[in-house]
Amino acid sequence: MPEETRRAFVALTIAGSDSGGGAGIQADLKTFSALGVYGASALTAITAQNTLGVQAVAGLDPALVAAQIASCLDDIPPDAVKIGMLATPEIIEAVAGALAGYAGPVVLDPVMVAKSGDVLLQAEAIAALRALLLPRATLLTPNLPEAARLLGQPEAATPDEIIAQGHALRGLGAHAVLMKGGHAPGPVCTDRLMTHGRILSFSAPRLATRNTHGTGCTLSSAIAAGLARGLALPEAITRAHGWLHAAIAAADRLGIGAGHGPVHHFHEVWQ
Repeated sequence: MPEETRRAFVALTIAGSDSGGGAGIQADLKTFSALGVYGASALTAITAQNTLGVQAVAGLDPALVAAQIASCLDDIPPDAVKIGMLATPEIIEAVAGALAGYAGPVVLDPVMVAKSGDVLLQAEAIAALRALLLPRATLLTPNLPEAARLLGQPEAATPDEIIAQGHALRGLGAHAVLMKGGHAPGPVCTDRLMTHGRILSFSAPRLATRNTHGTGCTLSSAIAAGLARGLALPEAITRAHGWLHAAIAAADRLGIGAGHGPVHHFHEVWQ
């Protein structure tokens, strides 16, 4: 008799392509695989990108973006969805419409600027992101500059300001907000989760490496993988935070590119 099989955990990433493989769809799929989750994908944009910067960006036809999502939902229904680079208001509208009937957890990473400083979200798209996708987010994962742009405020400079902006983003509709502390100064990096009146902190020593390309994409995907596996949100973040820290610690072993290299998504697998 054939061995009984069980359906794999599935996560869907809706994001842009990074030709250098360190961020975007490529990082998301690597993360899902490393954490034991089957990854499906819907591309929103194509970038010509490497560790030195972004050389070109082109958003895809919004109808094609919506069709990719519908195709996955129809045949490979995900246990969780991660949303990354969206590029334009029209793509945001297409994604929101395509996910209208989806009831599972959604991790929204509001990708706006690449590690190199190149803009990945049109300024006029921020209002659409706030109105159409923040209310759908089980978890919003902004870094400090992204949180400030979403709110139209100066970047938070103190823990109290970070917490206040996190609560303000929850006020815009996000179920929970993880304020990432990678842009804050100091030897310790602290992310703060705000949900249902609770504040939880996740801290790790800041590592001395230039190879941090794709950390935001990777963290949000790792959290989505945990949610796809049925973990509660705090546990999914705890596991993702520790796993990413180890991936950053191992990043220099890869030796990829001459600029900001990727984290080591397969640090637990490759010998």
